[in-house]
This record gives sequence, C-alpha cells and structure tokens, in this order.
Amino acid sequence: MKVNSLNMNGFLIAWLLLLFSLSAHAAENASSPPPLLDALEHLQQGTFNEREKAIAQLASIESERSLPILHALLDGKLFLVKSDNQLVIGEDNHHGYDLFDAVSGIELKSISRDEVNKINLTNALRTSLRKTIGQLELNSPVPAIRLAAVHAMAGDADEKTLALLHRLASTEKEPRVKQAITLIFLLKEMNSTDNALRLQAIEQLKEQNSIEVINGLHAILDKEVEGNALETDRQVRNAAKLALSEVTRRQQFYSTIETVFFGLSLGAVLVLAAIGLAITFGVMGIINMAHGELMMLGAYTTYVMQQLMPNHLGLSLFLSIPAAFVISGVAGILIERGIIRFLYGRPLETLLATFGISLVLQQSVRSIFSPLNRSVATPEWMSGSWQINDFLSLTWNRFYILVFCLMVFILLLQILKYTRLGLEVRAVAQNRNMAKAMGIPTDKVDAMTFGLGSGIAGVAGVALSQITNVGPNLGQAYIVDSFMVVVFGGVGNLLGTLVAGFSLGIANKFLEPFAGAVLAKILVLIFIILFIQKRPRGLFPQKGRAADS
Repeated sequence: MKVNSLNMNGFLIAWLLLLFSLSAHAAENASSPPPLLDALEHLQQGTFNEREKAIAQLASIESERSLPILHALLDGKLFLVKSDNQLVIGEDNHHGYDLFDAVSGIELKSISRDEVNKINLTNALRTSLRKTIGQLELNSPVPAIRLAAVHAMAGDADEKTLALLHRLASTEKEPRVKQAITLIFLLKEMNSTDNALRLQAIEQLKEQNSIEVINGLHAILDKEVEGNALETDRQVRNAAKLALSEVTRRQQFYSTIETVFFGLSLGAVLVLAAIGLAITFGVMGIINMAHGELMMLGAYTTYVMQQLMPNHLGLSLFLSIPAAFVISGVAGILIERGIIRFLYGRPLETLLATFGISLVLQQSVRSIFSPLNRSVATPEWMSGSWQINDFLSLTWNRFYILVFCLMVFILLLQILKYTRLGLEVRAVAQNRNMAKAMGIPTDKVDAMTFGLGSGIAGVAGVALSQITNVGPNLGQAYIVDSFMVVVFGGVGNLLGTLVAGFSLGIANKFLEPFAGAVLAKILVLIFIILFIQKRPRGLFPQKGRAADS
C-alpha cells in the first residue's frame, strides 16, 4: 500500500514538473511573438523607418504570406481597419473593398472605403519594395514571374542582387529570362573601368532592344572628353556611337510597326462605325444622321449588361453583342417603318428627319441614364498590353477590336452573299424597279436592310465602349468620320469601306505626331475633298442603280 502511495506521489510530481516546464515555455513564446506577426506590427507603425524594417523582415522570414502581403503593399491594397486596427488586404469593388485577413488570407466581410486607412509608402520605399519582391520571386516556378522579377531588379542591381542573378543564370532554361539577366550584366560591364571589357559589352549590347541600352550609351556619349583622354576612351565613344545608331534604327522600325498597329485599330473602329452606314446609304440612298445614336444604343446596352452581371465582365461583354444588335436593329426598323419610308427619293428630307431622330435619342438617354458619361469596365483578358520588347507594345483591347472588326466584316459578307436576304439586298441595290417587277418585296427588304445596318451600328457601339466612355454624345464623334469612310471607299461597297477605314486610320496616326490630332483630321478631310474631285464615286464605285444615280 505504501509502495503504491509512493508511486502515485512520484507520478503527480512528474506531472507537475512537466506542466511547469510547458507553462514556462509558453510564457517565453508569449513574450516573443512569431516573426510574421512581429513584422506586421512594425508595418503598422506610422514611421516610414519602421515600415522599411518590416519589409526587410518580411523578406527574410520563410512564410507563404510574405509575398501576398508585400504585393498588396506595393499595389496600394494593404489597409488598417479603423475600428480594431486589423491588417487586411482589400480588393476594390463598386461600393468599397472585399477584405481578406493579411495573416491568414481568410475572406472577411466587405467594407466601405471610409472605414479603412491605407498603408502608404514613399517613392524610395516603393523602389526598394519592388527590388525586394523581385529577389523573392526569382525562385518562382513560373517563367513570367521570374522574368518580371529580373526586370524589377534591373534598375538598381547591387552586389547581392548580382550574386542572386548569377546563380539563377547558371540554372535558368527560359530564353527570355536568360536574355534579361545577360542584359543586366552587360549594362554593368559597359560602365566598367576595364576598357576592353566595356568595348566587348557595347558590341553585344547593340543587338539588344532595350531603353536601358539607349540610356547607357547616351550616358557615355554625353560625358565630356578631357584633353588628355586616352585612345581607348575614344574607342569606347566611337563604339558607343555606332551601337547607339544601330539600336536607334531598330527603335524607329518598331515605332513604325506600333504606329501602323494603332492606325489599323483606329481603322477598325472607323470600319465598324461605317459598315452599317455603307449598307443603308448604298442600298437605300438614305443619309442617316442618327447612325451615331444607334451606335450609342449599343454602347449603353453593354453598360446595362455589366450592371446586371457585375461579377462576369467577360460573359456580359459577349452577351452584349447579340443584345446590342437586336436593340439597335429593332430601333432601326421602327425608324424606317415610322418615318423614313415616307421620304424615299428625298435625301435632304431624310437628312433633316434623321437629325431630329438623333436629338430625340440623345435626350431619351439623358433622361434615363443622366447626362454624365458612364464607364464600362474592360475584362481582364482585354486589359494591359502585349510587351514584345521595350520598343514595341500592343494593347490587347485594340487588338481584339481589330480581330472583332474583321470577324464582323467577314460574317456580313457571308450574309450578303449566301442568304436570301443578301441576294434581295444586292438585287434592290443594283436595280430597284427590276427587283420589284421580279416579285421581290422591296418595302420589306428596305426595312430589313435598315435594321441590319442599324444592328451593326449597335455592335460597333459595343466595341467603342471598350476604348472610350459611354455618353449621350458618343455617336456624334464618329458620324462625320463614318460618312468620310463611306464616300472615300465608294458608296455601298463593303470592300471599299474596309480599305478606306484602314487607310484613313493609318494616315491619321502617321500625321498626329507631326500635326497634332485636330490638324491631322483636317488634313485627312482636305485630302478626301481633293480625291472626290478626281474620283466622285470613291475608290470602288458601286455598279447598278447606285452608279446610275
């Protein structure tokens, strides 16, 4: 019995000692918080010195939350909730922010903008933060992230950065990343004290398409040459001059390509705006001054669809295309059946009547949506640009509009060539009286043709909503350009409309750097006036009734 009592007492004493050691260890841990929480506590401090220390501490600890927090800080998405000082990451929405806990990443409730304070940075801290993020992302398995990390560190590469890049270069297999790393080392060698190394670096740099190369070569040439300069210094300057000439020539070449692209994208907008007008003007002889307002209806349709589907921007944009076609097309049919069919053969009256309709549509939109412009969000896959190199960047939204324009043009050609409606439209365009004698219902064809042209105008409005604000005056900015394209290309000729739209768009973009945007448009207008004096029927004159009249 005594033995059992002694064993029990020993067991209790052992448990007490274990509990005491655990409590002491817990107290020790409580006095020193985990590194992540400690870094975040410094980040919340008001002084920029504390935030600089916090950034360095976040970069040094191994935590999966370090990079998201640093990215949020750089992007201006790191906030403190005013009520409890909780550190959160906020994603912008229409009413405020969708919040996520900075430590755990758990989604929290949404909050209004005035309930949080942003963690701000100085420009120096922001530059340092980009470099820090780049160093952390060098080991990412995604090549695009590694490439962005190398670019982030290129501006101010110290010895630590160069050592990291040297280790990465020995294992890197992605050509773009290897090229970016090579560029950083060559730029460093170009400013070396060893002239032989500088000459070798300059010889290799003249093959690079980079703004940093141009700036570095300019820096060499802008230095004053002392009277006792060595022969090797003059060799460096001569090599830099030749390399700069080579790189600048390529820069001008890529600049020309970029200008052509922007001209084609502008031409795509002009073609979309004018193609529906080419159908109604060519087939029916109607000067439709409300064509721009039909485009406006298509743009507002896109805005309404996004309001109905705010979390599905891409899907809402796709659904806006048929919706805008139907709404503008029905509006066009109502205009034709209600007013225009009584004015055939009187172009001046149709001009005045459709001008009045345009004013009615503008005022209707002002009454429904207010006179203020509405912003239509761009889906993520249409945002940003395709950065081919430092000299050439193509924006995705204009690229997709160019593709969309060609798709609409090809589809319209197929409709006019292979459908019964297209056959009847071509017959009426060539000889209205003969088509009517052959039993073609010209009144119905007129209504459907005007509806088709109006529907395409609505589709053009969907494209315009992605490059400009949607407002009651949206159509007025394109109606004159649309008529210019139609007249220049040849009234009623779709191929002429396509060629004229792209030609005028490219001409505008090449003239703008020298003459400015307004004067460029004036010069294009003068050219068209002179051209029409020589060829009144445009580039591709229409045959049949349109030609005879």
